[in-house]
Amino acid sequence: MKRNEIKTHLYEKYIVPTVQPRERYIGIEVEMPVVNLSGGPVDFAVPQQAAAAFIQAFGFEPQDYDDEGVCYTATHPENGDNISFDCSYNNLELSLGREKLLGTLEKRFQTYVSFLNQQLGKSGYILTGMGINPHYTANSKEFLHVERYRMLERYLQQYRKWKVPMYFHRYPDYPTYASASQVQLDVRKECLIPTIKAFSLVEPVKAVLFNNSCLPEEPELLCTRDMMWENSTHGINPHNIGMFEHLPESEDELLEYISTTSIFCTERDGHYIHFQPIPIIDYLERSAVEGEYYADGTYHTIVFQPEEQDLKYLRSYKFEDLTYRGTIEFRSVCCQPFRDVMTVAAFHAGLMNHVEELAALLEQDTSIYQHGYSASELRKILNRREWPEFIDRDGLKQLCLSVLDLACEGLQETGFGEEHYLKPLYERAMQLTSPGRHYVDALDAGVSQKQLILEYASLD
Repeated sequence: MKRNEIKTHLYEKYIVPTVQPRERYIGIEVEMPVVNLSGGPVDFAVPQQAAAAFIQAFGFEPQDYDDEGVCYTATHPENGDNISFDCSYNNLELSLGREKLLGTLEKRFQTYVSFLNQQLGKSGYILTGMGINPHYTANSKEFLHVERYRMLERYLQQYRKWKVPMYFHRYPDYPTYASASQVQLDVRKECLIPTIKAFSLVEPVKAVLFNNSCLPEEPELLCTRDMMWENSTHGINPHNIGMFEHLPESEDELLEYISTTSIFCTERDGHYIHFQPIPIIDYLERSAVEGEYYADGTYHTIVFQPEEQDLKYLRSYKFEDLTYRGTIEFRSVCCQPFRDVMTVAAFHAGLMNHVEELAALLEQDTSIYQHGYSASELRKILNRREWPEFIDRDGLKQLCLSVLDLACEGLQETGFGEEHYLKPLYERAMQLTSPGRHYVDALDAGVSQKQLILEYASLD
């Protein structure tokens, strides 16, 4: 396939869905650790039984089953809500079908989590609002026994085999214990570039307010999720993950960027195939690609010809990720304490109404910017427990508050009364704290891990 044809297909997939007039709709995904409160490993039968009871109680329709016949994902036929296990039975995800009102989504989330924790509580288990499963060392790191996740597990393990000039961390099983909170918002074509620019610049502020994935082996980090993605095989092509090192200035430049993102899997004859990442613009020009698939208890080598249909397997994991639905998915936030779960959507939805003002505010900032560091470098710095001296703490506090004021103004303009969801973020900004910082400080002060698990699981 010629390059101009490939770019035409990419334009149709990513840009065309944003052309039509867009109303404000919000979609939310929350991944949550399943925790055995005794401190022991998760018995997979416990969350499986809780999910089965949930599916029956709320009238969800099973969608897929694992190799043992266990339903691991189900969808509500009317509102589009979905329950699933993400990568592992240690990690349960609720995806809430798009709505205009955050309050509607909040009520459903609280109802669902209350039911699930009632079921899990019978066995001494709980879902909690942390970005890393606090008992991850005790848990089995086994991926779900399904084609897609078996492929992903093998793909992440290839860092031991592939000779790539980059640093790889030692956590290839991180999807079994890392949990995120993601938001999808509709975006109009003319707003694409300003939105990507403004939200890329605000990523360091989000690090201050939202980081919540602490790993004892990485004590200097309050957010390990960034590192886990960037220094895994997902990060072999940095255009697939994290932030834009160079912000696109036009729609054409954005399309060029998308064309350089890599594809690493596809399907043939019902089997998922993984291979070393190849930029999509190069992949579709090749006559053959060598990959690997699983069948009959072992992995097999395969040589196959790329096809246009493989475009549906092109997936990036950018913090500001343009999807085929005409939405931007915001992917950089860890799972939050349940009482604050709507802060993530409220923050992004409010700022979507003021992207130009947000960009101007951040471009004028001197508390963190204008010290020789890019936005992506600043996010890495502010994900750490200790910050360097050039960070102006008082100025950073004011910057966080000013960003929140813009988000508050944007929510007030909708007239839905949703600005109250930002209150916990104002409290965090005043103290320059986050759930991750609170967690490690509380542990240092002698608070038990179990007490923090219960605190982060509370809906009140």
